[in-house]
Order: sequence, then C-alpha cells, then structure tokens
Amino acid sequence: MPNRLANETSPYLLQHADNPVDWWPWSPEAFAEARERGLPVHLSVGYSSCHWCHVFEAESFTDELTAAYMNEHFVNIKVDREERPDVDAVYMEAVQAATGQGGWPMTVFLTPDAEPFYFGTYFPPEPRHGMPSFMQVLEGVRTAWVGRPEEVAEVAQRIVRDLAGRQLDYGKAGAPGPEELAQALLGLTREYDAVRGGFGGAPKFPPSMVLEFLLRHHARTGSEGALQMAADTCEAMARGGIYDQLGGGFARYSVDREWVVPHFEKMLYDNALLCRVYAHLWRATGSDLARRVALETADFLVRELRTDQGGFASALDADSEDPVSGAHVEGAYYAWTAAQLREVLGEADGELAAAYFGVTEEGTFEHGKSVLQLPQDGPVVEAGRLAGIKERLLAERGGRPAPGRDDKIVAAWNGLAIAALAECGAYFERPDLVERATEAADLLVRVHMDGKARLARTSKDGHVGPNAGVLEDYGDVAEGFLALASVTGEGVWLEFAGFLLDLVLDQFTAEDGSLYDTAHDAERLIRRPQDPTDTAAPSGWTAAAGALLSYAAHTGSEAHRTAAERALGVVHALGPRVPRFIGHGLSVAEALLDGPREVAVVGHPEDPLLAVLHRTALLGTAPGAVVAAGLPRAADGSGGEFPLLAERTLVRDLPTAYVCRHFVCARPTTDPVELAEQLGTLRP
Repeated sequence: MPNRLANETSPYLLQHADNPVDWWPWSPEAFAEARERGLPVHLSVGYSSCHWCHVFEAESFTDELTAAYMNEHFVNIKVDREERPDVDAVYMEAVQAATGQGGWPMTVFLTPDAEPFYFGTYFPPEPRHGMPSFMQVLEGVRTAWVGRPEEVAEVAQRIVRDLAGRQLDYGKAGAPGPEELAQALLGLTREYDAVRGGFGGAPKFPPSMVLEFLLRHHARTGSEGALQMAADTCEAMARGGIYDQLGGGFARYSVDREWVVPHFEKMLYDNALLCRVYAHLWRATGSDLARRVALETADFLVRELRTDQGGFASALDADSEDPVSGAHVEGAYYAWTAAQLREVLGEADGELAAAYFGVTEEGTFEHGKSVLQLPQDGPVVEAGRLAGIKERLLAERGGRPAPGRDDKIVAAWNGLAIAALAECGAYFERPDLVERATEAADLLVRVHMDGKARLARTSKDGHVGPNAGVLEDYGDVAEGFLALASVTGEGVWLEFAGFLLDLVLDQFTAEDGSLYDTAHDAERLIRRPQDPTDTAAPSGWTAAAGALLSYAAHTGSEAHRTAAERALGVVHALGPRVPRFIGHGLSVAEALLDGPREVAVVGHPEDPLLAVLHRTALLGTAPGAVVAAGLPRAADGSGGEFPLLAERTLVRDLPTAYVCRHFVCARPTTDPVELAEQLGTLRP
C-alpha cells in the first residue's frame, strides 16, 4: 500500500513518508476509507522536534510486522499538531478527560465518524513499567471493535456528549479589576519556588506569560514582590542548563526543579516569548544579565532559526548524532565532559571553564557529561578571556552533527518573533533586528495572507500550507504587526493588524463575546475548540484580546475595545483560581486597567529629538502602552500614518510627545525626562 505523506509540507509528516505504515494525512478521504472498509481509525499526533515521537517511530512505525497489522486492521492518520492545533486540541481534551494526563506522541482510536473511544500517548514495543506494548494495544482495540461494536459505539458517543457539555460560559463575566489581579498575584506567590525560581516542581517550564504579568503588575502597582519573582526566576533560568550558555536561546523545559538538565529541543515560541520577557525586565530594572540574555536570544533566533525566505523555523530537535558513539541521542550537541573542555581549551583554560560552567568529572547529565551552567559560586573570569573560551567552544561544537531543524513557518510563532525582535532592536539600538522582524512580517503578508486577509497556518520554502489559520495565528500576528508599527512608525502594519482583527470579530467571536479557536466557516470537528488557558504560548483567546485592546488604543475603535473587554471576562473567572495558566490574559488585564496609555510622538523625521522621544516612549514601562511616531496628521488625513497623530501640533516647532489615557491627556512635552516620568521609569 502507498504511504500518502510524500507530498505533504510538514517536516513531521515527511519524516514518516518512508514508513511501511500506510499513513494518511488528516482528510475526509481517510475517514471515507475507514467507512468503506469498516475499520477503526488510528490517529497518531506529534511534531517534528518531539523526542518520544522519534522513539515511537523507530520502535514501531518502521517495524514491518507492526506496520502490516496496522495496515490490515486500521486506517492510520498522522497529524502534525503544529499544523493542525485544532485537531490536536479536540482530541487532547478527550485524552486528558479520560486519563487525567496527556502529551505527545498522542495515540487515539476513532470511529469512522471521528469519535474517539480509546486513548494513550507513547506505547513501547514490549510491555514495560506497567505499560502494555503497542501491539497489545492494537490487538485489544481490534478485538473490541470486532467483538463488542455496540460497546465501542456507546463509549464513543458518550465521550462526544461529555465534550459537548464542556462549553465555556465566561462571556457574561465582566473584565477583571484590581481585586482579581491582586488575588492572582497572591495565588502565584503560593506556588512560587522561592529557592530555585519558577513555579511548581519537576519538570519545570519557563513561565513566560506569567513573568510578563508580574512585570506589568509591578509597573502598575509598584509591587516589589511581583518584580522580585520575575527577576529571580529570569536569573535562575539564565544561569541554568535550560539556557544555552554558548549559543544563546532556551530549551523547552528543565527535567528537574533546579533548571539544570533541559529537554534539549529549542522552540521558536519559547525563545520569542523569553527574548521579549528579558528585554522587558531590562527595561524595568536596567539589569545587565537581562540585556545580555535578550540580545543573545535574539541573535540565536536570527542565526539558527531564520529561513532563506526571511521567516523563522519552528524548532531545533533535542536529539542529534553523538560524535563519539554515532548514536542518535538527546543532548549530544550541547553536553560536555571535563576532559573535552581540556582537550579543546588546554589545561588552564579547560579547568577554568569547567569551574565557570559547572562541569564536573562525574557529570550533571548522562554518561559523565554536563550541561553548561553559570553557578552562583563560580570563579570571576576576565571578559576577554571568557569571550575567547566561549568562541573556541562554539567553534568546536559547530563541528558536531547539528540537531535537525523543523523548517516550517508557523504564522502565530512568527508573530511572536516579530514583536520580540522589533522591540529588542528598538531598545538596544540594533536596527538589524528590526530589519529581520520586518522581513518576517513581509513574508507573512506575501505568503500567509490571501486577498481577504485570511491567514494560512503554515508555509515551507515559500509555499503556503493547506491548513487555515486559527485564532492564535490572528492574535499573535496582529500583536507582531502592532509592535512593528510602534517601532518603525510605519502605519501599514497597523492597517494589516486591523484587517486580521476585523476577521477575529467576524469569524471567531461568539454572541456572548467569548472566542473560538477556529473560524465560523472552518472544518467541523467533533467539538469546536475553545481554550482560554495558556499552554507553551499565549492562548488564542487572550492573544486576540490583547491585540484588540492595542488596536483600539491606536484607533479609538469602540468595537475593538468592547470585544477585548468582553473577551477578558474569562480572566475575571480564571485569573484568581489558576493564574499560572492564564498569564497572558492577566497581562492584558493589566494593560486594560492602566488604560492602556496612548503615546503620540510628532515631529520632522530629520530632527534627532524625534528619535530620542520615540525611543523614550518605547522604553516606558506603562503596561501595554501603544506608541505612534511620525509627522503630524492633518484633519483631512494627510501627513502622519497613525490616527493617534491626528491634529497633534509641535510645541515651539520641536518634536513633541502626547500621553493620554481614559480620555485625559497629560501636558504635551518636548522633554524626554518628562515623557519618561509620564510612562514609568526610564532605564537608559
């Protein structure tokens, strides 16, 4: 039988194109095949940089006997969760409801009507640790399908009914106020790891969206506790093995509570979000560590994830070939032994590097290897000598077999990267980063947006993928365009954001103001996904709410502001209860409470004071403030490119800044210091 994945654009699906399994992509034809043959569907969901997805493939999907059984008794569908987050979300909800846990690879067995009746994740080739083998699972499902069809049908229908009953009803709640955000902060304080930073135990994930909330809460209220939690967590992560001490960039998560040993895959969304967090921490505190990590992470994004088309690839694998054993193992590219350091650097520098990076003879990882860290008690090393050590180690590492890269462009994650790079470029006076952000935005417009401003979820090698964008794509891309508009002073990006957000209002919004993850005219699944909680990235619901609020501040659109406020009803309900899982919504709520402030900076482009005032405005810490800069805009619409610049006049013919919120404006100023005071503390 043919494997039908060879013509797909997803790197994950292409990895399975040579399997002896007769894989289908998710399609109506696959389910028609199941109905015609009277077989259940085996749905396998994963993604390109998923370690256990690779293990599952190597153990089971490349095995001829296993594949033959699968082909005879099942219609097998392979889905890339990053291309079809809607399919992933619907069945992951079912897996978690049935088993209490979930993860990838995800294994679900469905009726030909796409109704799930049996669930799991990874299954080993032989029974182990209380887990059945994959073949035992296949045989058990096959036996139930043939021998107990009524029971299977009843289970499937009950699961679908239960999922339908989970419809959210948060649209009637009002937007959160100061009391709800204070309760959320208190809840975070209870879960905070005061010794190691971060929240909860192992595995420990970078709490990117929560950190943004803490920084905004500090900016609005002056809470030192909020700032301390954010700063200490950022330092702990930056010193840990989860951060690449040589090349910059963060791994997906730490397997331990101390941030020592990472799960080594590097995701675009993590690094875009954390790049922005560290830039905002620097903006609030002037921390040298925050500045260094923000810039190193930005440079990592450009150096290792940027594609030839100007966008940013999705991920780097955790696994790569070990240069000594030849085996394909996790962390081979990044880990070191003390002996390897001495071999590359010589005895003196090797010993110094081992002490500086916490490399021990016993190893902190596996097989006597260590993940590089920056221990608090490490030696002080002269900057020039340290730079030379890192340069030689990077050169040596560059000769190792590199981890694979998932080259597909995901619209939402590129939106996050655009925002991070644009702001870093502005804060740290790196115009090259703003250029990279602009090029990625150009790619999204040229390749991902059609003539009606509908977004495609993915592209690869400049070719658009077949799947429609979901709510997070519209919210995050609009956020990226809005950040780029504020940084560049180019109003076209505000216009593009408006096109996307009008579609959010038209295609994703329910009558009660709640938001769906898929458009009204999207493919119908067994349930329409609707999840307001953050995962590794902001939920589409709250990402869209944030972009709607910023766009309303830029334009004065009452429709967009009302939509943002109604969408934030979910934060009113969930923020005090589960703040760790709705951090982005809490951040947007902070902006709403602060205004957000609207900053218009007008002046002649050739006047250097305009650039000073513009950067000062961008460096303001007021939560969610929007910035428009350029020539004044006349009443007839000529001149400046932003509505906020309308009829703003220059004071004494000098570039002038206007700060407004809640329909009240502060005194126009030509003084950068006064502007900084109006927007929060400036950290030069």
